[in-house]
Amino acid sequence: MKALARLFRVTAFKLSLAYLVLFAIGAGIVLARLETHVEDLLDEQTAETIDADIRGLSEQYSEGGIRQLVEVVERRVRAPGASLYLVTTFSGELVVGNIAALPPALPERSELVESLYQRRGETAARHRALMRLFILPGGFRLLVGHDLSDRKLLHRILGKALITSLFWLVAIGTLGGLFVARRILARLDVLSASARRIMAGDLKQRLPLMGADDELDRLAGNLNAMLERIDELMTGLREVSDNIAHDLKTPLTRLRNRADEVLRSDATNEQYREALTDMIEESDGLIRIFDALLMIARAEAGYCSDFLNEFDAG
Repeated sequence: MKALARLFRVTAFKLSLAYLVLFAIGAGIVLARLETHVEDLLDEQTAETIDADIRGLSEQYSEGGIRQLVEVVERRVRAPGASLYLVTTFSGELVVGNIAALPPALPERSELVESLYQRRGETAARHRALMRLFILPGGFRLLVGHDLSDRKLLHRILGKALITSLFWLVAIGTLGGLFVARRILARLDVLSASARRIMAGDLKQRLPLMGADDELDRLAGNLNAMLERIDELMTGLREVSDNIAHDLKTPLTRLRNRADEVLRSDATNEQYREALTDMIEESDGLIRIFDALLMIARAEAGYCSDFLNEFDAG
């Protein structure tokens, strides 16, 4: 559980999760828009089918009157998967059709509307359909419609497909993010182990490169270059310390012996003054040696380029 919590804290996993959320939102919007577009297309096709039925039935009525219209409608309603048909008188009395009655508040204009209806022979079940009412010459009313049960089924199928797609998208994206986070965390653990050895004093240790030439390899390469520079400076510091200890040992010994000699002797004031003068000169020499060693160390470290001049040694 602790290892999983570490993976959740990895920046790569957080970025993957953020991208996954944005992609899921975008995919959801696209799929929802696709569903709306499919429904609009189905409505358009339904409207065209209803218009074609109305034109055909109107022609049948014009050719053979109400009797021929009734015969055609009866044949159509007996066919499997028939559309919705209803012919009534102007007062609403049923002539023929598979609908029990005209839906209430149905506009008499020839526009396509969505309304509830009840099939003939059913007592309680009500269904939703797209339908259009057309007034025939002679006052007869012709209603043609298309049941929306198939569209509701399609809506459920598309909704289920949308939810399933988003679920698998989130699941696969999460697993992919965890895989990427684990890979990166494994590399970071290797780098951290090397960094701990370096902090423990092993300045010869270097961060390992994986050869992928990615951002972690570039970071490790830059840190290795920095460590190389630090190692060079530490080596120079040790050399300066050794040089100072070596070059100042003799003058300091001589200075101490001179002071000890004066203290042990029964010297006059003039002799004390002369000894102090000698020690001051010796101290000035020590300061010059120390300054020279520091100048050399700074020059080797590249910090005194303003004081260096090029010359022809040949």
